[in-house]
Amino acid sequence: MKITAIDSTAQPWEERYNDHLKKTLYRKNLFIDPDTGMEVRLVKYPAGVMNTTHTHPCAHGMFVLEGTLVTHDGRFGPGSFVWFPEGQIMEHGATAEQDVVVVFITNKPFEIHYV
Repeated sequence: MKITAIDSTAQPWEERYNDHLKKTLYRKNLFIDPDTGMEVRLVKYPAGVMNTTHTHPCAHGMFVLEGTLVTHDGRFGPGSFVWFPEGQIMEHGATAEQDVVVVFITNKPFEIHYV
């Protein structure tokens, strides 16, 4: 087996328009495990964009690189790691003042269901 190494600075941000939010989010896919569906990506929420009440059939974590991650349960700055249990009703996104960039990790294939 070989290691996987990604230079994320060389990857452009992929625009992902969200029909539910009527806003664009940004991501850089880093790794998807073909056996488990686990994903690792960079995600950027532009200033003021909140992913409104939703659930996932997977657990996921966010490691804050830049800005402040606003959630239904508090605000978390750079260096914070926030784990969201599978099936939990949640909200998360950026403050009105600045973008937030996170390393986004799932434990299995990603889906989102708005409440």
